[in-house]
Amino acid sequence: MKSTREHTAAHGIDAEVTVELSGCETQDAHAVFGALRTVFASDRAPDDRPQEVAGARPTVWSSTFDVSEVRRKAGPTRLSKPVTADVQGGYWAVAKLQEELTGAFAVQVLGTAAGDQEQEVQLRLDTRRP
Repeated sequence: MKSTREHTAAHGIDAEVTVELSGCETQDAHAVFGALRTVFASDRAPDDRPQEVAGARPTVWSSTFDVSEVRRKAGPTRLSKPVTADVQGGYWAVAKLQEELTGAFAVQVLGTAAGDQEQEVQLRLDTRRP
């Protein structure tokens, strides 16, 4: 039996999703990326913490996740305030990432932009309420 990774590669499905966060506190960016690194392989090391950059421009944190394999589910994750995430990738990959985010956060779709092979989705992430 083929693994999910082999299956997605064999069928030409791009399993990488780019996640960009801005306008949030560094600890909230770390919480979001940490929850995602629990679930998926990432281009960032587990101890990589977002750092604020001085200057007049807003800081944007970015990371890429391989969603072809779920390593383990993320539990509820607390945020100090809602975070807006811009997510970009293939349709299947974005849907998979969004599905797994619901284990850690309350997720609301704010908007989408569709392309031929990829889509961009803007999500609002918040602490899940019981």
